[in-house]
Amino acid sequence: MNLLFWSKLFVISEWVIRLVMLPVIVIRKQKPATALAWLAIIFFEPWIGLALYLLLGEIRLGRRRLALRRRRRGEFAQSEYPEIPADEASAEPVSASEAMLVELSQQLGSFPVVRGNAIQFFSDADRAIEQLVADIDQAQDHVHLLFYIYGDDWVGRQVGEALVRARQRGVICRLLADALGSRKFFRRMARWLQGEGIEVYPALPATLWRLPFARLDIRNHRKLAVIDGRVAYTGSQNIIEPTYGHRRGGPWHDIMARLTGPVVWQLQTVFLEDWFHETGQLLENTGLFPPQEPTGDVMIQVAPTGPDLPTEQFQDLVARTLFMAQKQIVITCPYFVPDEAMLMALRVAAQGGVRVLLVVPRRTDHPLVDAAGMFYLEYLHRFGAEVYFYQPGLLHSKTLTIDDRLAMFGSANYDIRSFELNFELNLLLHSAEAVGELYRLQEYYRAQSRPATAEDWPKPASLRGLKVHFAKLLSPLL
Repeated sequence: MNLLFWSKLFVISEWVIRLVMLPVIVIRKQKPATALAWLAIIFFEPWIGLALYLLLGEIRLGRRRLALRRRRRGEFAQSEYPEIPADEASAEPVSASEAMLVELSQQLGSFPVVRGNAIQFFSDADRAIEQLVADIDQAQDHVHLLFYIYGDDWVGRQVGEALVRARQRGVICRLLADALGSRKFFRRMARWLQGEGIEVYPALPATLWRLPFARLDIRNHRKLAVIDGRVAYTGSQNIIEPTYGHRRGGPWHDIMARLTGPVVWQLQTVFLEDWFHETGQLLENTGLFPPQEPTGDVMIQVAPTGPDLPTEQFQDLVARTLFMAQKQIVITCPYFVPDEAMLMALRVAAQGGVRVLLVVPRRTDHPLVDAAGMFYLEYLHRFGAEVYFYQPGLLHSKTLTIDDRLAMFGSANYDIRSFELNFELNLLLHSAEAVGELYRLQEYYRAQSRPATAEDWPKPASLRGLKVHFAKLLSPLL
């Protein structure tokens, strides 16, 4: 009798969840694909679906945190930090066709294209860390670090020891690390650095009591270092040894860029704004923005993104960039789960005679994302895109080149998480020489990859095929 009663109650509760969540999801989700994905989960497993939706269904920082970020953004905008000199920011796009792209990018972070910069790419993680440590050892005023993952390992200690040496010379050192991505770091190493006089703060603190109010998987995914306001680093590499975490895909392979010139002012502004959001400290402009002299002829535009800004702008930026291609598109990334606009742009390009090359790892640390990505890779392959699987490890470099005139690289993946959830930092390159250097790195990755064959694509009726097609249904949520 009791079993029958509880069984009926359970069935009734499932239908209550379905009927209540139906209008909630339909109204709150603007994208039909996302709404349908959530409805499928809710109707298939109501209780599990409800729990997942409460945890992951809303792109929210939390009302208090979001209000605080908006208020602080207004305060930050009123700060007396200098802007790029007019003669540096007035550089015209390489071509008139890029004017719309420049405007879209400027709407993301209000940063114009700046000229007079030099850029050096590092595809070797050890060399990138060695150069970063060397620059920290030359610091005279300040060192600012912002990273998603700061590891409690020999790499993290190597950088940490450089910070300690700098602090002993009187250099002010500030470190902002994502609270979740760097959780091991905050257990021990952070206290050591703080004890040595380095200012260390967590970005987006993650605690269980915040679950009803904010998503814990919205993270600060940026990678940025600024030294004395004259040298900056950004890209896809974290401060951690390359074999960290899951070994399913092998060691991680990244790109980091060392930059000098007026663009460093813009990257400094990105750090200062994130620092202000997390600490409430509006740092005085003492040595933060030293006079900048041109160090090269590379034209760069900084494009920071985040869930506190309209997410469609970054998606529009990527789509617009792809539609500009006339000869070739090359993308390298670890997680390839494109939205509809990006998928259409790549398909149209491939059908229109543009050579589309996609270089991805065969396996990553996220099996479900791998399965969903396999569907999109096979789909584009059918329309003529060339797909290559990187062999030496987990290719983590996020790069895009368009013909020989435009490139984008940084921390953002080509997936929904980077489009809508995380705080990311990307750079657009408008100079042929820098684009060519990045393309040579892409070709280096492709040379270590094998082209996809028919055997790589799962048969629809197989277990692997079912996994891929099930994952594609969840791709709007990944």
